[in-house]
Amino acid sequence: MTGKYLEQTDRLARATPPSTIQVVLWTKQLAVPGGRVGLEILTHFVGNGSRIEIELSDQNGKTFGKYTEKIFGNHFWTQVKVPGEARQVLYADIKLPKHGLQMKSNPLILLPAIEITNVKWDKKEAWRGDILKLTADVKGVQDGVEGEISIWEYDSDGAHDLITKFPVFIKSKKIEAEWKYEYHEDTDEIPTEEELQNYGNHYNPPEYFFRLRVGEVTADSRLLEFRDWIALVLYDSAGNPMKDVEYKITLPDGNERSGKLDENGYAKEDDIPPGKVTIKWNLKDASLF
Repeated sequence: MTGKYLEQTDRLARATPPSTIQVVLWTKQLAVPGGRVGLEILTHFVGNGSRIEIELSDQNGKTFGKYTEKIFGNHFWTQVKVPGEARQVLYADIKLPKHGLQMKSNPLILLPAIEITNVKWDKKEAWRGDILKLTADVKGVQDGVEGEISIWEYDSDGAHDLITKFPVFIKSKKIEAEWKYEYHEDTDEIPTEEELQNYGNHYNPPEYFFRLRVGEVTADSRLLEFRDWIALVLYDSAGNPMKDVEYKITLPDGNERSGKLDENGYAKEDDIPPGKVTIKWNLKDASLF
């Protein structure tokens, strides 16, 4: 910016350069409703702490509220969430009321809104080693667009634990993926005997959900409950299986189950909550194979 000032030399003179808005610019050319995009504003001589008013509007002239910010160092940057109702083109109308200045941004081209529905597992419960199918319907994007699936262990207090994440691609307005379930014991989630007593022996098996992200849009699946099983085999000191031995197991939820090994010294208990299991053998009258 240049200015012209005519004053006599060897004399103190006061110059008052004009305040201006130089640029109001979106940091992207394309965006989707619900997504986020940067907005940059460059000024000259407006003063630190000057109030900026920002109002968004779309191609149809529909406005989406007004909010105020402050500028420092003649430069202002913020991240704007594109209103979900905006269509075709989004503008940012900038005003500096104290200086009587106003400028509209360049147009931000809006793509069709992304819609994610029917986010689901193919099962209600998972067992160790199960291969689960994850599916969802996606509208508003072309085939080949990349999304991301993240799988979380659910926590009632909202502090969900991330298990894994991986890319997925849109095809025929859908996503499909497979994930092999393996339980990784989180000792923090296994209740102690004291905790079981405090909470009335109530224990919830681990639950999981997956989140699909496409652009800035996300959607979560319902919860998937994990179930487990345990196999019991008992041998004598010579390595021979012991048959017909009675056992009692205490499960992580505090419940107990009893049973007897078969003629091969083997037993399997299905549908048990994962975690620490205690086994007691009744070796009285135990038989050798």
